[in-house]
Amino acid sequence: MDNLQKLQVDKAVLAGLNADVFSVEETATEASLEELAALLETAGGQCVATVLQNRHAPDPHSFVGEGKVEEICQLIQTTGATMVIFDNDLSPSQNRALESMTGVRVLDRSALILDIFAQRAKTREGRLQVELAQYQYLLPRLAGMWTHLERQEGAIGSRGPGETQLETDRRLIRKRIGKLQEELQEVRKVRGVQRERRVKNAVPVVALVGYTNAGKSTLLNTLTDAGIPANNRLFDTLDTTSRKWEISDIQEVILSDTVGFIAKLPHHLVEAFQATLEELKYADLLIHVIDSSDPNRDAHIAVVNKLIQKLTREGTPVIACYNKADLVPEVALPLQENSVLISAKTGMGLAQLRQLVETKLNQGLHRATFLLPYAQAGLVEVLHDQGKVLKCDYLEEGILVEAICDGILYGRLQAYRKEK
Repeated sequence: MDNLQKLQVDKAVLAGLNADVFSVEETATEASLEELAALLETAGGQCVATVLQNRHAPDPHSFVGEGKVEEICQLIQTTGATMVIFDNDLSPSQNRALESMTGVRVLDRSALILDIFAQRAKTREGRLQVELAQYQYLLPRLAGMWTHLERQEGAIGSRGPGETQLETDRRLIRKRIGKLQEELQEVRKVRGVQRERRVKNAVPVVALVGYTNAGKSTLLNTLTDAGIPANNRLFDTLDTTSRKWEISDIQEVILSDTVGFIAKLPHHLVEAFQATLEELKYADLLIHVIDSSDPNRDAHIAVVNKLIQKLTREGTPVIACYNKADLVPEVALPLQENSVLISAKTGMGLAQLRQLVETKLNQGLHRATFLLPYAQAGLVEVLHDQGKVLKCDYLEEGILVEAICDGILYGRLQAYRKEK
Protein backbone atom coordinates (compact mmCIF):
# COMPACT_ATOMS: atom_id res chain seq x y z
CA MET A 1 0.00 0.00 0.00
CA ASP A 2 2.85 2.38 0.87
CA ASN A 3 4.51 1.77 -2.51
CA LEU A 4 1.20 2.46 -4.27
CA GLN A 5 0.80 5.73 -2.38
CA LYS A 6 4.34 6.77 -3.38
CA LEU A 7 3.51 6.13 -7.03
CA GLN A 8 0.45 8.35 -6.74
CA VAL A 9 2.26 11.38 -5.30
CA ASP A 10 1.70 14.45 -7.49
CA LYS A 11 4.93 15.93 -8.80
CA ALA A 12 4.79 19.67 -9.40
CA VAL A 13 6.86 22.41 -10.96
CA LEU A 14 6.53 25.52 -8.81
CA ALA A 15 6.53 28.89 -10.59
CA GLY A 16 6.35 32.48 -9.44
CA LEU A 17 6.41 35.98 -10.87
CA ASN A 18 8.30 38.89 -9.36
CA ALA A 19 6.80 41.93 -11.12
CA ASP A 20 7.63 45.60 -10.61
CA VAL A 21 3.92 46.50 -10.59
CA PHE A 22 3.11 44.00 -7.82
CA SER A 23 2.81 44.91 -4.16
CA VAL A 24 5.04 43.11 -1.66
CA GLU A 25 2.17 40.74 -0.87
CA GLU A 26 1.45 39.89 -4.51
CA THR A 27 5.00 39.20 -5.69
CA ALA A 28 6.84 35.88 -5.57
CA THR A 29 10.29 35.48 -4.00
CA GLU A 30 12.69 32.63 -3.26
CA ALA A 31 11.32 32.58 0.31
CA SER A 32 7.67 32.45 -0.81
CA LEU A 33 8.49 29.63 -3.26
CA GLU A 34 10.08 27.70 -0.37
CA GLU A 35 6.87 28.18 1.59
CA LEU A 36 4.87 27.06 -1.46
CA ALA A 37 6.99 23.87 -1.54
CA ALA A 38 6.14 23.29 2.14
CA LEU A 39 2.45 23.82 1.35
CA LEU A 40 2.71 21.30 -1.49
CA GLU A 41 4.32 18.78 0.86
CA THR A 42 1.52 19.39 3.37
CA ALA A 43 -1.01 18.64 0.60
CA GLY A 44 0.80 15.37 -0.16
CA GLY A 45 2.70 16.46 -3.27
CA GLN A 46 6.36 16.75 -4.21
CA CYS A 47 8.25 19.70 -5.68
CA VAL A 48 10.51 18.65 -8.57
CA ALA A 49 11.59 22.09 -9.87
CA THR A 50 11.11 25.80 -9.25
CA VAL A 51 11.00 28.74 -11.66
CA LEU A 52 11.07 32.42 -10.70
CA GLN A 53 10.41 34.95 -13.44
CA ASN A 54 11.23 38.69 -13.25
CA ARG A 55 9.12 41.03 -15.39
CA HIS A 56 7.86 44.58 -15.26
CA ALA A 57 4.25 43.36 -15.42
CA PRO A 58 2.46 40.02 -15.83
CA ASP A 59 1.67 38.85 -19.33
CA PRO A 60 -2.12 39.25 -19.81
CA HIS A 61 -2.35 35.87 -21.57
CA SER A 62 0.26 33.51 -20.08
CA PHE A 63 1.16 35.47 -16.90
CA VAL A 64 4.92 34.74 -17.12
CA GLY A 65 5.40 35.12 -20.90
CA GLU A 66 5.69 32.48 -23.63
CA GLY A 67 9.46 32.06 -23.23
CA LYS A 68 9.16 31.16 -19.56
CA VAL A 69 6.19 28.87 -20.30
CA GLU A 70 8.39 27.01 -22.79
CA GLU A 71 11.01 26.58 -20.03
CA ILE A 72 8.29 25.22 -17.72
CA CYS A 73 7.18 22.77 -20.44
CA GLN A 74 10.75 21.47 -20.74
CA LEU A 75 10.91 20.96 -16.96
CA ILE A 76 7.62 19.05 -17.08
CA GLN A 77 9.09 16.68 -19.67
CA THR A 78 12.39 16.12 -17.88
CA THR A 79 10.92 15.69 -14.37
CA GLY A 80 7.67 13.90 -15.19
CA ALA A 81 5.69 16.60 -13.37
CA THR A 82 1.91 16.19 -13.40
CA MET A 83 1.06 19.78 -12.52
CA VAL A 84 2.33 23.35 -12.28
CA ILE A 85 1.57 25.47 -9.20
CA PHE A 86 1.98 29.24 -9.29
CA ASP A 87 2.90 31.20 -6.18
CA ASN A 88 0.75 34.11 -7.41
CA ASP A 89 -2.99 34.23 -8.01
CA LEU A 90 -3.98 33.59 -11.62
CA SER A 91 -7.03 34.93 -13.43
CA PRO A 92 -9.41 32.28 -14.83
CA SER A 93 -8.29 33.06 -18.40
CA GLN A 94 -4.58 32.84 -17.49
CA ASN A 95 -5.23 29.52 -15.74
CA ARG A 96 -6.96 28.14 -18.87
CA ALA A 97 -4.20 29.42 -21.20
CA LEU A 98 -1.43 27.90 -19.07
CA GLU A 99 -3.17 24.51 -18.91
CA SER A 100 -3.53 24.57 -22.71
CA MET A 101 0.13 25.52 -23.23
CA THR A 102 1.65 23.08 -20.69
CA GLY A 103 -0.70 20.15 -21.14
CA VAL A 104 -0.92 19.56 -17.36
CA ARG A 105 -3.11 20.77 -14.55
CA VAL A 106 -2.31 24.31 -13.35
CA LEU A 107 -3.12 25.58 -9.85
CA ASP A 108 -2.38 28.84 -8.10
CA ARG A 109 -1.44 29.37 -4.46
CA SER A 110 -5.06 29.96 -3.40
CA ALA A 111 -6.23 26.68 -4.95
CA LEU A 112 -3.47 24.77 -3.16
CA ILE A 113 -4.33 26.30 0.23
CA LEU A 114 -8.02 25.53 -0.35
CA ASP A 115 -7.09 21.91 -1.05
CA ILE A 116 -5.14 21.71 2.23
CA PHE A 117 -8.04 23.21 4.14
CA ALA A 118 -10.40 20.67 2.57
CA GLN A 119 -8.11 17.86 3.80
CA ARG A 120 -7.75 19.29 7.31
CA ALA A 121 -11.32 20.38 8.16
CA LYS A 122 -12.80 17.95 10.68
CA THR A 123 -15.83 19.62 12.27
CA ARG A 124 -19.10 20.38 10.49
CA GLU A 125 -18.41 24.10 10.84
CA GLY A 126 -14.92 23.75 9.37
CA ARG A 127 -16.23 21.75 6.40
CA LEU A 128 -18.98 24.30 5.74
CA GLN A 129 -16.46 27.14 5.71
CA VAL A 130 -14.06 25.33 3.38
CA GLU A 131 -16.84 24.28 1.01
CA LEU A 132 -18.09 27.87 0.81
CA ALA A 133 -14.58 29.15 0.01
CA GLN A 134 -14.12 26.46 -2.66
CA TYR A 135 -17.38 27.35 -4.42
CA GLN A 136 -16.58 31.07 -4.29
CA TYR A 137 -13.20 30.32 -5.86
CA LEU A 138 -14.72 27.97 -8.45
CA LEU A 139 -17.62 30.11 -9.67
CA PRO A 140 -15.65 32.55 -11.90
CA ARG A 141 -13.59 29.63 -13.28
CA LEU A 142 -16.51 27.52 -14.48
CA ALA A 143 -16.47 28.87 -18.03
CA GLY A 144 -13.12 27.29 -18.82
CA MET A 145 -14.11 23.98 -17.24
CA TRP A 146 -17.28 23.61 -19.32
CA THR A 147 -16.34 25.04 -22.74
CA HIS A 148 -16.46 21.55 -24.21
CA LEU A 149 -20.07 21.09 -23.06
CA GLU A 150 -21.43 24.57 -23.65
CA ARG A 151 -23.83 25.02 -26.56
CA GLN A 152 -22.69 27.46 -29.22
CA GLU A 153 -25.01 30.32 -30.01
CA GLY A 154 -26.88 29.61 -33.28
CA ALA A 155 -25.42 26.12 -33.73
CA ILE A 156 -27.59 23.17 -34.80
CA GLY A 157 -29.38 21.75 -31.77
CA SER A 158 -28.87 24.86 -29.64
CA ARG A 159 -32.15 26.54 -30.48
CA GLY A 160 -35.18 26.21 -28.23
CA PRO A 161 -35.87 26.21 -24.49
CA GLY A 162 -33.43 25.19 -21.82
CA GLU A 163 -30.15 26.49 -20.47
CA THR A 164 -26.55 25.62 -21.14
CA GLN A 165 -24.63 23.27 -18.86
CA LEU A 166 -22.54 26.25 -17.76
CA GLU A 167 -25.60 28.29 -16.78
CA THR A 168 -27.06 25.29 -14.95
CA ASP A 169 -23.87 24.81 -12.94
CA ARG A 170 -23.61 28.50 -12.13
CA ARG A 171 -27.19 28.53 -10.88
CA LEU A 172 -26.68 25.38 -8.78
CA ILE A 173 -23.43 26.68 -7.28
CA ARG A 174 -24.96 30.07 -6.42
CA LYS A 175 -27.84 28.21 -4.76
CA ARG A 176 -25.37 26.07 -2.79
CA ILE A 177 -23.37 29.15 -1.78
CA GLY A 178 -26.56 30.75 -0.46
CA LYS A 179 -27.40 27.61 1.53
CA LEU A 180 -23.89 27.43 3.02
CA GLN A 181 -24.05 31.11 4.01
CA GLU A 182 -27.38 30.47 5.77
CA GLU A 183 -25.94 27.51 7.68
CA LEU A 184 -22.88 29.50 8.71
CA GLN A 185 -25.15 32.33 9.86
CA GLU A 186 -26.74 29.83 12.24
CA VAL A 187 -23.25 28.93 13.49
CA ARG A 188 -22.59 32.63 14.17
CA LYS A 189 -25.84 32.86 16.16
CA VAL A 190 -24.79 29.91 18.32
CA ARG A 191 -21.38 31.54 18.88
CA GLY A 192 -23.18 34.76 19.80
CA VAL A 193 -25.19 32.96 22.50
CA GLN A 194 -22.01 31.35 23.82
CA ARG A 195 -20.31 34.76 23.97
CA GLU A 196 -23.24 36.30 25.87
CA ARG A 197 -23.00 33.48 28.40
CA ARG A 198 -19.27 34.11 28.84
CA VAL A 199 -19.85 37.83 29.29
CA LYS A 200 -22.57 37.15 31.85
CA ASN A 201 -20.21 34.84 33.74
CA ALA A 202 -17.45 37.48 33.49
CA VAL A 203 -15.00 35.08 31.86
CA PRO A 204 -12.39 36.89 29.71
CA VAL A 205 -11.39 35.41 26.35
CA VAL A 206 -7.72 35.10 25.37
CA ALA A 207 -7.10 34.14 21.72
CA LEU A 208 -3.95 32.54 20.34
CA VAL A 209 -3.02 33.94 16.93
CA GLY A 210 0.04 33.50 14.77
CA TYR A 211 1.58 32.32 11.53
CA THR A 212 0.82 28.73 10.62
CA ASN A 213 3.04 26.19 12.41
CA ALA A 214 4.21 28.71 15.04
CA GLY A 215 3.22 26.33 17.87
CA LYS A 216 -0.23 27.59 18.95
CA SER A 217 -1.72 24.10 19.45
CA THR A 218 1.32 22.94 21.42
CA LEU A 219 1.01 25.99 23.67
CA LEU A 220 -2.73 25.38 24.20
CA ASN A 221 -2.00 21.74 25.10
CA THR A 222 0.75 22.74 27.55
CA LEU A 223 -1.35 25.38 29.31
CA THR A 224 -4.69 23.54 29.45
CA ASP A 225 -4.05 19.81 28.77
CA ALA A 226 -6.33 20.19 25.75
CA GLY A 227 -5.02 17.04 24.06
CA ILE A 228 -5.07 18.53 20.55
CA PRO A 229 -2.86 16.79 17.96
CA ALA A 230 0.10 19.13 17.40
CA ASN A 231 2.23 18.21 14.41
CA ASN A 232 5.08 19.99 12.66
CA ARG A 233 3.15 20.85 9.49
CA LEU A 234 1.32 23.82 8.02
CA PHE A 235 -2.37 24.35 8.81
CA ASP A 236 -2.56 21.40 11.21
CA THR A 237 -5.37 23.18 13.09
CA LEU A 238 -8.38 24.63 11.28
CA ASP A 239 -11.16 24.19 13.82
CA THR A 240 -11.18 26.58 16.76
CA THR A 241 -10.64 24.89 20.12
CA SER A 242 -11.41 26.63 23.41
CA ARG A 243 -10.41 25.52 26.89
CA LYS A 244 -10.54 26.99 30.40
CA TRP A 245 -7.19 28.26 31.67
CA GLU A 246 -6.66 29.14 35.33
CA ILE A 247 -4.04 31.86 35.37
CA SER A 248 -4.31 32.58 39.10
CA ASP A 249 -6.45 31.71 42.11
CA ILE A 250 -8.77 34.62 41.26
CA GLN A 251 -8.67 34.57 37.47
CA GLU A 252 -9.92 32.04 34.96
CA VAL A 253 -10.04 32.68 31.20
CA ILE A 254 -11.19 30.96 28.03
CA LEU A 255 -8.12 30.24 25.89
CA SER A 256 -8.92 29.80 22.17
CA ASP A 257 -6.71 28.37 19.45
CA THR A 258 -7.35 29.81 15.97
CA VAL A 259 -6.50 28.90 12.39
CA GLY A 260 -2.95 29.89 11.46
CA PHE A 261 -2.35 32.85 9.19
CA ILE A 262 -0.14 32.81 6.11
CA ALA A 263 1.10 35.27 3.51
CA LYS A 264 -1.34 35.69 0.60
CA LEU A 265 -4.16 34.05 2.56
CA PRO A 266 -6.96 33.68 -0.04
CA HIS A 267 -9.67 36.27 0.53
CA HIS A 268 -12.31 33.58 -0.09
CA LEU A 269 -11.02 31.79 3.01
CA VAL A 270 -11.03 34.96 5.12
CA GLU A 271 -14.63 35.62 4.07
CA ALA A 272 -15.77 32.02 4.56
CA PHE A 273 -14.08 31.73 7.98
CA GLN A 274 -15.81 34.84 9.35
CA ALA A 275 -17.82 32.64 11.73
CA THR A 276 -14.53 31.50 13.28
CA LEU A 277 -12.40 34.60 12.84
CA GLU A 278 -15.02 36.94 14.30
CA GLU A 279 -14.17 35.39 17.67
CA LEU A 280 -11.05 37.55 17.49
CA LYS A 281 -13.23 40.68 17.58
CA TYR A 282 -14.57 39.67 20.97
CA ALA A 283 -11.26 38.60 22.52
CA ASP A 284 -10.14 40.56 25.58
CA LEU A 285 -6.48 39.76 24.86
CA LEU A 286 -4.46 38.28 21.99
CA ILE A 287 -1.34 36.15 22.37
CA HIS A 288 0.65 36.43 19.13
CA VAL A 289 2.62 33.17 19.01
CA ILE A 290 5.85 33.62 17.03
CA ASP A 291 8.27 30.91 15.87
CA SER A 292 11.56 32.33 17.17
CA SER A 293 13.59 29.94 15.00
CA ASP A 294 11.84 30.88 11.74
CA PRO A 295 14.36 32.46 9.30
CA ASN A 296 11.49 34.56 7.88
CA ARG A 297 10.27 35.51 11.34
CA ASP A 298 10.05 39.28 10.83
CA ALA A 299 8.12 38.97 7.56
CA HIS A 300 5.69 36.53 9.16
CA ILE A 301 5.22 38.83 12.17
CA ALA A 302 4.28 41.61 9.73
CA VAL A 303 1.71 39.37 7.99
CA VAL A 304 0.03 38.45 11.29
CA ASN A 305 0.08 42.05 12.59
CA LYS A 306 -1.68 43.20 9.43
CA LEU A 307 -4.40 40.56 9.81
CA ILE A 308 -4.75 41.38 13.52
CA GLN A 309 -5.49 45.00 12.58
CA LYS A 310 -8.06 43.83 10.05
CA LEU A 311 -9.83 41.19 12.14
CA THR A 312 -9.80 42.49 15.73
CA ARG A 313 -11.20 45.42 17.66
CA GLU A 314 -9.01 48.50 17.78
CA GLY A 315 -7.15 48.71 21.07
CA THR A 316 -7.22 44.98 21.88
CA PRO A 317 -4.03 44.30 23.88
CA VAL A 318 -1.49 41.95 22.25
CA ILE A 319 1.31 39.93 23.86
CA ALA A 320 4.19 38.99 21.54
CA CYS A 321 4.99 35.43 22.59
CA TYR A 322 8.30 34.23 21.13
CA ASN A 323 7.86 30.44 21.11
CA LYS A 324 10.68 27.90 20.47
CA ALA A 325 13.03 30.40 22.16
CA ASP A 326 15.10 27.46 23.39
CA LEU A 327 16.28 26.97 19.79
CA VAL A 328 17.87 30.43 19.32
CA PRO A 329 20.19 32.73 21.33
CA GLU A 330 18.22 35.18 23.45
CA VAL A 331 20.19 38.12 22.02
CA ALA A 332 18.77 37.29 18.57
CA LEU A 333 15.21 38.10 19.67
CA PRO A 334 13.86 41.68 19.58
CA LEU A 335 12.26 41.70 23.02
CA GLN A 336 10.15 44.77 23.77
CA GLU A 337 7.40 45.70 26.20
CA ASN A 338 4.51 43.21 26.28
CA SER A 339 6.66 40.38 24.94
CA VAL A 340 7.88 37.15 26.49
CA LEU A 341 10.27 34.31 25.57
CA ILE A 342 8.82 30.82 25.94
CA SER A 343 9.10 27.23 24.83
CA ALA A 344 5.73 25.48 24.77
CA LYS A 345 7.62 22.19 24.42
CA THR A 346 9.95 22.54 27.44
CA GLY A 347 7.82 24.85 29.62
CA MET A 348 10.41 27.64 29.58
CA GLY A 349 8.91 31.08 30.31
CA LEU A 350 5.32 29.92 30.85
CA ALA A 351 5.18 31.40 34.36
CA GLN A 352 6.17 34.80 32.94
CA LEU A 353 3.52 34.44 30.21
CA ARG A 354 0.86 33.65 32.81
CA GLN A 355 1.88 36.69 34.87
CA LEU A 356 1.87 38.97 31.81
CA VAL A 357 -1.60 37.76 30.78
CA GLU A 358 -2.92 38.50 34.27
CA THR A 359 -1.35 41.97 34.18
CA LYS A 360 -2.63 42.79 30.68
CA LEU A 361 -6.20 41.78 31.47
CA ASN A 362 -5.80 44.42 34.17
CA GLN A 363 -9.18 43.92 35.74
CA GLY A 364 -7.99 44.52 39.29
CA LEU A 365 -9.91 41.47 40.49
CA HIS A 366 -10.23 40.54 44.15
CA ARG A 367 -11.25 37.22 45.65
CA ALA A 368 -12.95 37.75 49.00
CA THR A 369 -15.56 36.43 51.40
CA PHE A 370 -18.39 38.74 52.54
CA LEU A 371 -20.93 38.30 55.32
CA LEU A 372 -23.96 40.23 54.15
CA PRO A 373 -26.83 41.06 56.51
CA TYR A 374 -30.25 39.88 55.28
CA ALA A 375 -31.27 43.53 55.04
CA GLN A 376 -28.66 43.82 52.24
CA ALA A 377 -29.65 40.58 50.46
CA GLY A 378 -29.88 42.51 47.17
CA LEU A 379 -26.08 42.69 47.14
CA VAL A 380 -25.98 38.95 46.39
CA GLU A 381 -27.69 39.67 43.07
CA VAL A 382 -25.22 42.52 42.43
CA LEU A 383 -22.33 40.10 42.97
CA HIS A 384 -23.91 37.65 40.54
CA ASP A 385 -24.36 40.38 37.91
CA GLN A 386 -21.09 42.27 38.28
CA GLY A 387 -18.75 39.60 39.66
CA LYS A 388 -18.48 35.85 39.96
CA VAL A 389 -20.05 34.10 42.96
CA LEU A 390 -18.08 31.00 43.95
CA LYS A 391 -20.05 29.99 47.04
CA CYS A 392 -23.15 31.24 48.82
CA ASP A 393 -24.40 30.00 52.23
CA TYR A 394 -27.42 31.31 54.13
CA LEU A 395 -26.44 31.31 57.81
CA GLU A 396 -28.19 32.48 60.93
CA GLU A 397 -25.98 35.59 61.20
CA GLY A 398 -26.22 36.52 57.50
CA ILE A 399 -25.40 35.47 53.93
CA LEU A 400 -21.84 34.20 53.54
CA VAL A 401 -20.68 34.82 49.97
CA GLU A 402 -17.32 33.94 48.43
CA ALA A 403 -16.88 35.87 45.21
CA ILE A 404 -14.52 37.43 42.67
CA CYS A 405 -15.20 41.09 41.91
CA ASP A 406 -13.51 44.20 40.52
CA GLY A 407 -11.95 46.96 42.62
CA ILE A 408 -15.04 49.21 42.60
CA LEU A 409 -17.43 46.55 43.87
CA TYR A 410 -14.81 45.26 46.31
CA GLY A 411 -14.48 48.75 47.81
CA ARG A 412 -18.26 49.07 48.06
CA LEU A 413 -18.49 45.79 50.01
CA GLN A 414 -15.36 46.30 52.10
CA ALA A 415 -17.42 46.84 55.28
CA TYR A 416 -18.89 43.33 54.95
CA ARG A 417 -15.58 41.59 54.24
CA LYS A 418 -14.96 38.58 56.46
CA GLU A 419 -11.39 37.49 57.14
CA LYS A 420 -10.74 33.78 56.76
